[in-house]
This record gives sequence, structure tokens and C-alpha cells, in this order.
Amino acid sequence: MSILVYTESWEGKFRKSSFEAASYANEISQDLNTDLFAISFGLVAEEELSKLGEYGVSKVFSFPNINKSDNYNTTNFIAEYAKDAKAIIFSNTFTAKMIAPRLSSKLKAGLMSNVTTKILDTNNFKFKRQAFSSKALETVSTNTEKAIITISPNAFEIKNNNISCEIITIEDKLESQFNVIGSETNSGKISLSEAEVVISAGRGLKGPENWGMIEELADLLNAATACSKPVSDIGWRPHSEHVGQTGKAVAPNLYVAIGISGAIQHLAGVNSSKVMVAINTDAEAPFFKAADYGVVGDAFDVVPKLIEEIKKINN
Repeated sequence: MSILVYTESWEGKFRKSSFEAASYANEISQDLNTDLFAISFGLVAEEELSKLGEYGVSKVFSFPNINKSDNYNTTNFIAEYAKDAKAIIFSNTFTAKMIAPRLSSKLKAGLMSNVTTKILDTNNFKFKRQAFSSKALETVSTNTEKAIITISPNAFEIKNNNISCEIITIEDKLESQFNVIGSETNSGKISLSEAEVVISAGRGLKGPENWGMIEELADLLNAATACSKPVSDIGWRPHSEHVGQTGKAVAPNLYVAIGISGAIQHLAGVNSSKVMVAINTDAEAPFFKAADYGVVGDAFDVVPKLIEEIKKINN
């Protein structure tokens, strides 16, 4: 018996969410007194694969020739290498949302998504998870032989547990089930889904030419930039930065909303943030009811002053 963790990479490097998943899976493997293995798709250097040992992974199965975006093939390989696994752990990324349900059906395994707590009962894999667009917590468990668990990004601290990691490279090649005809890459310096700080702006900025101060503030705080749905719809910012119920759901330590009224659809995608700050000229804006801190004022006055103060602190 073992625990298997899916590790997601980007341009040959593991994402922070993969280390979170490995660290979380390691705690479960210790609770069950069993081994922790990992599986990786796409070309990842051996040095990078070895890093998984820092989070308790004792063996990693690497498939450098399998397109990590081909969810059909990756699901089949994970199912094959999960035959002896008691649980398969994912971070709750877009990729996991495409693979985990297929894997659940293939393995007849109970699926628990968006998990936010450590295991509550090892006998039937009981956890708490976010539900109803993160507005509620529900306790779930499974009585299936295997469990599939996807954890909420930024919900768990990464813990080191250095051990020796064996790398097993499988050179299998399979014809992909789809053809990539184009791609759009997020231009942000920091991955939005993994960012610990997010600076977001809305129509209150009046035009795309005014986003310079948002990017400057984000750079100072080592943050990712985001936007509301109307901003991406009218082309001021790329759709990859749209956060909300119909965009990306984020859970940073700090979320700063500038010139965003706070419609319920937007709040549904950001209300898992640990601290929320709103800056808006309208004192009645809905966001102020959800925010931990609020500033009633013009973004073109407040943000430059905020940047100035942060620069003083950094110097």
C-alpha cells in the first residue's frame, strides 16, 4: 500500500502547488505508515525531480515523453501506477479538475475535491472541503477502497521532510488524443493560482493605460495581477487574469481589490483569501462588506501614495 501524488510542472519546473500536494500527501502517508510515491509527466530535469524528496517522496515515476496536457493518456498511466495506492493526491488546479473525475470513474474511487483540512479519520478518509463557491464547509468521507483527494491551493503549509528520492524514468511514447492548434501564456511574472499576494483592479481604473501603477504595486509586493470580469471582457486585460466565479478562484494571503465594486460573482472567486483590502470611491460598494480593511478614496490618489510608502519601507 502507498500514497501517490500527482506533481504538475511548467516549463520543466514544478509548481508550488506540487510541493504543497507532496507535503500534504506525506502527512497522510505518515498517518497510514506507508510509502509516498509521485508521478510526473513531461520533460523535467533529474535535479528538479529530486526536489520531491525534500517533501517526503521516496520514489517518483517520470514520463518525459508523455504530453502532460493529454488528460486521456495521463489518466490511464496514473490508474496503472495507482493499483497499490490507498489514495491519490492532487492540488486542485485546472489540470486536476480534468484528470481527477476521470480517474475516479476508472478506479471506482471516491473523489473529494477542494479539501481544506488534514485527514480527520484514517478509517474512512474523512475531511472537510469547501463547497458552494467557498461559502460553506462540509465534512465528507468515502467508503471506497481508494480515495482521490484534491487540496485547495495555499490552504496548507509546505513542510520539509528530506529523504532520498529514487527516480524511475519510463520512456513510453503514445500518440496524443488531441492536437494543440494554439496557446495563450499568462504574461504575469507570478502564477495567479499560486500567488500569496494578488493585486486586482476593475473598471474604476478607467482604461488599460492606467494599469502601470497596478503592476508597479504588484512588483513591490511580489504579487500577481488580476482583474474583474468586465475588464477582461472589454479587452483591457487578458482573460487569464480574470478572477471570480466564472474565472479563476484564488486563495492568497492578501487580496487587494482596487476599483472593483464587489459583485457576488467576483466575491465567490476570492472570498477564500485570508485578508481582503478594498479601495473604492463608493463607500457603499458591496466589497466593503466582505473586506477586512477598506479605503474610501480615488485609486489614482491612494495607490501612488501606497507605492511611495512601500518604497520607503523597502529602502
